[in-house]
Amino acid sequence: MSCILAIDYGKVRTGLAITDPLQIIASPLDTVSTSQLFLYLEQLFLTEKVEKLVVGLPMRAHGVAGEIEVDIQKFLKAFKKKYPKIEVYREDESYTSLHAAEALVLGGMKKKKRQKKGMLDKISATLILQSFMKNQK
Repeated sequence: MSCILAIDYGKVRTGLAITDPLQIIASPLDTVSTSQLFLYLEQLFLTEKVEKLVVGLPMRAHGVAGEIEVDIQKFLKAFKKKYPKIEVYREDESYTSLHAAEALVLGGMKKKKRQKKGMLDKISATLILQSFMKNQK
């Protein structure tokens, strides 16, 4: 069995989420410095069998991709070259940061902890992954 990995790509930090091997549950994984993302993935792939990568698609109003999309495309090109056997998918990430913030509030997380941006990034990646899994069914 293999997992699905999701990425909420950012200029500074990247949030990650992963499924269980049965691909039933999406869980927050980690937040890493974007500059260290490939190093992190190398280590992760030593312990987790990942068959699919889902990367958030940053859409703005009127269907226009956000400016971070240029950086995401560079990442995807390098990723596909390095890991050609892992299937890559895109999933609309509209409002995931807003929904992630709401989820943290509803979950009762204290304001001080919610202000840590890394928490928001990995929750956003989890929402991207959940959306992808829902759309696959």
